[in-house]
Amino acid sequence: MNKFKYYFILLVATISLFSCSKNDNAVSEPLRDYSVQYATDLTDIEEYLQTYYITVTEHPGFQDDQDVVFTKIPDGGTQPAIWSYKDNAGFPKLLSRDVNLHGITYKLYYLLLREGVGQSPCNVDGVLASYRGDYLERQAVSNVTTLTVNKFEEVKNPQTILSLYSTVPGWGETFPQFKTGTYTSNPDGTVSYNDFGAGVMFLPSGLGYYATGSSSIPSYAPLVFSFKLYEIKRADQDADGIPSYLEDINGNGYMYDYRNTAYYPTTLTNLDDTDADNIPDFLDVDDDGDNYTTKLEIKNPATGIAYPFADIPICTSGKKNFLDSTCH
Repeated sequence: MNKFKYYFILLVATISLFSCSKNDNAVSEPLRDYSVQYATDLTDIEEYLQTYYITVTEHPGFQDDQDVVFTKIPDGGTQPAIWSYKDNAGFPKLLSRDVNLHGITYKLYYLLLREGVGQSPCNVDGVLASYRGDYLERQAVSNVTTLTVNKFEEVKNPQTILSLYSTVPGWGETFPQFKTGTYTSNPDGTVSYNDFGAGVMFLPSGLGYYATGSSSIPSYAPLVFSFKLYEIKRADQDADGIPSYLEDINGNGYMYDYRNTAYYPTTLTNLDDTDADNIPDFLDVDDDGDNYTTKLEIKNPATGIAYPFADIPICTSGKKNFLDSTCH
């Protein structure tokens, strides 16, 4: 038994020593500069937009409605590049918006195939959406570098609501530009969606996975997502009884937490922060800073009286209205 314990301890020590040595000698790439990487990503994305054309399926009421296929324009080809739809008056329409993140301003291109007829999510809501994801990559063959497109994921029949607040930043920046549609239930238990928003987002790696990548996506890869927005689920991040989209004070569809210094290394003014405490209202349980939680200040629409909580001090004339700082 003693000899067994001796060899067991020796084996463990050897493995530990080997592991430590291996880790000590490992070389990890320093994090790339965001602005330098963005310039590279933007070049790749704009080349893609200028050298590929799209084919869109128009098939209302069926699953393949608004399916989009991307094809490289052959030498001498006359197909209209995606770039030709830039700021188009009709559809498809290639648009862009500026996104401030990592201390730089990203240009986020997105292709509007169809806007939709329902409601738009805000960037902290949940969405039910089908999508296909591709990543762009430079590959060198015979000293010639070529931009390649690689599929990494596709979801045609979504069953799960995805939070725009926890997905890659580019999703939260793009989906608010689209609207849901309508749907009908079929006798076989399936659902048919119509008039939904459909489009494509072209994300620099800084709005995607950046240095982390994933099991199927290399680090620093620009991403292309084609998608269809079927339904949204309103979120309430601070559980104060007010859906977060109603705490979007300036009504632009976007709310940010500027305390995240990795995303926002410089000080920015939060326009959705009622009491200016640097906590956005959608994460602030006391939006107006009066030491009464917002949840306690919500009035019952049927009676006009705030919901009672006996263990919390209240104004003599009733609870404060969460929309202002006066007693009611």
